[in-house]
Amino acid sequence: MTASGRPLRGLLDTEPVVATAGVSLLADALRDQAVEVTEAEWQPPLPGAERDLARVMGDPRRVAANAVAFERMTSAHAALVDVVPASEALGLERGTFLHAGPPLEWDRASGPMRGALIGAVLFEGLAASADEAERDLAAGTYDLEPCHQRGAVGPMAGVVSPSMWMYALHDDVYGNDAWCSLNEGLGKVLRYGAYGPEVVERLQWMTHVLGPILRQAVRTTGPIDVRSVIAQMLQMGDEGHNRNRAGSLMLLRELLPGMITADASSSEIAEAVRFSGANEHFFLNLGMPACKLATVAAEGVPGSTVVTVMARNGTDFGVRVSGTGDQWFTGPANTPEGLFLGEYGPDDANPDIGDSAITETGGIGGFAMAAAPAIVRFVGGDVPFALRATRTMYEITTGEHPSFQVPILGFRGTPTGIDVTKVVRTGILPQINTGMAGRVAGTGQVGAGLVTPPVECFRAALAALAAAVPA
Repeated sequence: MTASGRPLRGLLDTEPVVATAGVSLLADALRDQAVEVTEAEWQPPLPGAERDLARVMGDPRRVAANAVAFERMTSAHAALVDVVPASEALGLERGTFLHAGPPLEWDRASGPMRGALIGAVLFEGLAASADEAERDLAAGTYDLEPCHQRGAVGPMAGVVSPSMWMYALHDDVYGNDAWCSLNEGLGKVLRYGAYGPEVVERLQWMTHVLGPILRQAVRTTGPIDVRSVIAQMLQMGDEGHNRNRAGSLMLLRELLPGMITADASSSEIAEAVRFSGANEHFFLNLGMPACKLATVAAEGVPGSTVVTVMARNGTDFGVRVSGTGDQWFTGPANTPEGLFLGEYGPDDANPDIGDSAITETGGIGGFAMAAAPAIVRFVGGDVPFALRATRTMYEITTGEHPSFQVPILGFRGTPTGIDVTKVVRTGILPQINTGMAGRVAGTGQVGAGLVTPPVECFRAALAALAAAVPA
């Protein structure tokens, strides 16, 4: 009988349909009895955050503010408009170096960050040896600033010096600009903390040959719609962080006519084309500033709980949130887990590093793994994991991107606009796929894998948002 006294006719005539939530003990017991169970993924909010969560969830501004932030993030444009030296693009002065992630001082810098800074000092001709460069850095001779402080982003260590060339991207919807250095390729490169002679020589070639050729190509071709390339590459098996094959080829297709007619020797042009075409991550350094333009458009919306920056410096993981402006919320960076190169193993990997998590912040990368299931061969996991990762990220985001779509999910928009309240309420952390730098300065890349931010970032951000709720 029901509570109203009516009989439960037919209850046992068909197989029962059972749904469970919470701990899996009940679901496992039912499965042991051959009962089909639908198990809801549920867990309590992050401990210690309940009061702040209730206050922020009750903020009358939150829903409308997040809608504004999401609209801005998904409607921002991104066009490659120029290639220029960092001294010109960012006003970077000799002796000032940018780095990935939240603010950092030398004494707390990890091995790959130290290696990249040493290499940049050598590249700029400020020291005659690595030992001299390290002594000067340790003495505080040079100024260190986060890339994000100047509207730029840098992969891995993200070190930028005045002589390095930068891609310049512009958003004509909101009038913002963003920059990123040129991609060096894989292996022993500066961004992974290597600083040997071959690293400096490559950077010098990029400064004297590649940069000027790319600038002529962009200025000849005209603005290149980077946002459109991202939308297309997601349809072609890329996810925009660790898989950029289609995006790189589409970018080269746009640049090639201007490159081959550039004012340079035929051998220099041939080498520039070869280098660009052989670099499968050629497009990454354009996808990153494109996502930066999307997220910067969403900054500064009072009451919004949407994340606008996720970045790591090899020591700390930091996030910034729309409603709290340029304030950083940090925690200790986790170490990625994944696949290793050669004889390297887990003990060789440095904690998470790089500004490239701006791709996940903008709705691609680890959030779009379902669009690129082959990525698991590079970062670990399996195809079901790639599909599950994207589906799970819908649980902690504000909406679905109208332009970035996942074919295998019925062209559903990628999960976009990480919401601090949803992260804290569900305990689900953003999924990031990333390269792994060697723990020891000078090593270079040791592998690639998967990582999530520390929960401390989101607890601290939530506390700041709660403090900002009007009384």
